Amino acid sequence: MKPARSEKKIEKPHSWSQLKNGQWVSESIQTRLDEWCPKLFGYHMLKLGGLSCELASCNCNIQHQVHLDKTNPLHTVIADDFDLPFFEKSIDTAILAHQLDYSSDPHRMLREVDRVLIDDGYIIITGFNPISFTGLASLMPWRKNNLPWSGRMFTPNRVKDWLGLLNYQVIEYDQYALFPMQRYRTFWTWLENGRGDFGSTFCSLYFIVARKRTYPLKPIKPHWRLKRRLSPVGVNYRIKHDEK
Repeated sequence: MKPARSEKKIEKPHSWSQLKNGQWVSESIQTRLDEWCPKLFGYHMLKLGGLSCELASCNCNIQHQVHLDKTNPLHTVIADDFDLPFFEKSIDTAILAHQLDYSSDPHRMLREVDRVLIDDGYIIITGFNPISFTGLASLMPWRKNNLPWSGRMFTPNRVKDWLGLLNYQVIEYDQYALFPMQRYRTFWTWLENGRGDFGSTFCSLYFIVARKRTYPLKPIKPHWRLKRRLSPVGVNYRIKHDEK
C-alpha cells in the first residue's frame, strides 16, 4: 500500500474540462449531488477546489456557499487547502470533488476540513478508483504524467477508513462507471444498469456522503463502583457481641 503523503509535486485540475471524459464525470456527480442537496441544511457550505466549484447546488437549502480555489474563476475565496480561513465548527457541509486524488497529503486535508465542520455536519467526497480501467491506465508510461492519471487515486475503502478514524459515519456510498461513457453513451449506460452489483469493485468512480459523529467510537466504561449500603455481618462478630 502506497503512503498517503507524497513529496512529489502533483498537477491539480481546476476545471472538469482538463480531464478526459470530464464532462460526463461531472454530470454523473451532479446527478447524485442533486439527490442530496435538498437533504442538506445549515448556514454555510464549502466547495473545496475548482472541480467542486463547478458543481451546481441551486436546490440546496444552504444559501451561503463558499467556493475555494486559486485558479478557477468561480472562486470566492483564495486560500491554502491545508489552512482554511474559517473558524472551528463553522461549516455545515463540505464538498470535496476529487480533491483527495490530487492532494500531496490527503490526511492533512481531511483533518483541516474536519476542524471547520460542525458536529453532525456532512462531507461529500468523490474520486477515482485505482482498481478500475481508469486506474490501470495510469500504469502506462505515456499517460501517468497526464490528467487525470497523474493523480494519486486511493481506493474508496481506504477513504472510508480515514473517515472512520476521524469519527465519521458513511451514510451513502456508490461506486459506478465500470466503462468509459463519453462515446456510445446509450450503450454503456444500458450495460452499466444491467450489471447489478457485479463488478462494482472495479468501477472507476465513487461517491461518498459521511456525517460527523458527536459520540465516541467505543463507550468508556466507568472505573468506579457504587458502594453497598448494607454490608453483611459476619457470624463470629454476632457471637462475640452476644457473649458480652
